[in-house]
Amino acid sequence: MCIRVLCIIALLFVHGWWLVIPALGAIFLPYFAVVIANATANPNGGRVERPGNIELLNPGEPNPGRPEPGEPNPEGGAR
Repeated sequence: MCIRVLCIIALLFVHGWWLVIPALGAIFLPYFAVVIANATANPNGGRVERPGNIELLNPGEPNPGRPEPGEPNPEGGAR
């Protein structure tokens, strides 16, 4: 960003065709900085980790944490 600010300040003092050089620097330096920053390789290599707290249940099987509709609630509260 310091180089870009210097390019913008140089626009005030440079005349003629030399004005193109700091103008291009002020325009394209941030673009290339963002492209280079986002082009880093992922060290995980695209490996996806499954969270351990997700539990898949079949819709036909009862949920082991909840009582069936006719059974009393072990926590004592209403359902």
